[in-house]
Amino acid sequence: MRYVQLRAFHHVAICGGFSRAAERLRVTQPAISDQVRRLEEEYDVLLFDRQRRQIRLTNMGERLLEVTRRLFDTEQQALELLSESLALRSGHLRVVADAAHHLLGVLAAFRERYPGVRVTISAGNTESVVANLRSYDADIGVLGEVPEGRDFEVVELNSTPIIAFAAKKHPAATRSSLSFSELLDFRLVLREKGSKTRNKLEEGAALAGVSLPPSIVAEGREAVREIVASGAGIGFVSRAEFGDDPRLVAIAIEGPVMLMDEAMICLKERAGSKLVRAFLDIALGNQRQRP
Repeated sequence: MRYVQLRAFHHVAICGGFSRAAERLRVTQPAISDQVRRLEEEYDVLLFDRQRRQIRLTNMGERLLEVTRRLFDTEQQALELLSESLALRSGHLRVVADAAHHLLGVLAAFRERYPGVRVTISAGNTESVVANLRSYDADIGVLGEVPEGRDFEVVELNSTPIIAFAAKKHPAATRSSLSFSELLDFRLVLREKGSKTRNKLEEGAALAGVSLPPSIVAEGREAVREIVASGAGIGFVSRAEFGDDPRLVAIAIEGPVMLMDEAMICLKERAGSKLVRAFLDIALGNQRQRP
């Protein structure tokens, strides 16, 4: 088994094909195919199912990919260690977040300190955030529900109450607060089932002896925001995610306080990466400065 064979296998697996792997590694497709074939022949295993012009990992291929992900991530960390100043000048940090609002302060400070680093932010729910971190497709995750286990390093970002909000011309917009029973007088716009915001809201309402039937169910925060801005009803969001929208008015909810937590996480085995560590340290610094 040679390094070039494992590298060829790894890139075919993560790129989803021999041609794309060859482009990534800047070699010819026959060279990639030959390295993978030699690896399979040497150990008498089948790593890819090559039927119908598509390739899929076999069970053995999936098991080997778990190993090579760690191998090449460790190699990247070694490279970053040996070229620390270069990594912090021109590296690439990948972030996946359930809501980018929580990152704004950290991101601004990071960009000011490391202007040459490229940062990409993609959206995802709790499940996809964790999956992207575990598959090494992201370096940092931001989510509201920290997964169980000891695999992750965690930095708390904020904890803010759930509030109601309405369009400025909505009848409820003149109210500074509403009780759960008073909310029943209006049409309610709720997130999809499974949303943490909706779950917490319904739990709080249940404690107050109220059930909140939605008039409209929308998937995602932005969809709820636009529907509410049109005047179609009252929506709900954490205070940190309400933002500054001149079309909308925030309304406090009377009764049990419903807090939404948000945290930044990364795999512990990747916390030593220079870029990851720099980003986490800025988040930790912001956390200490909070009253």
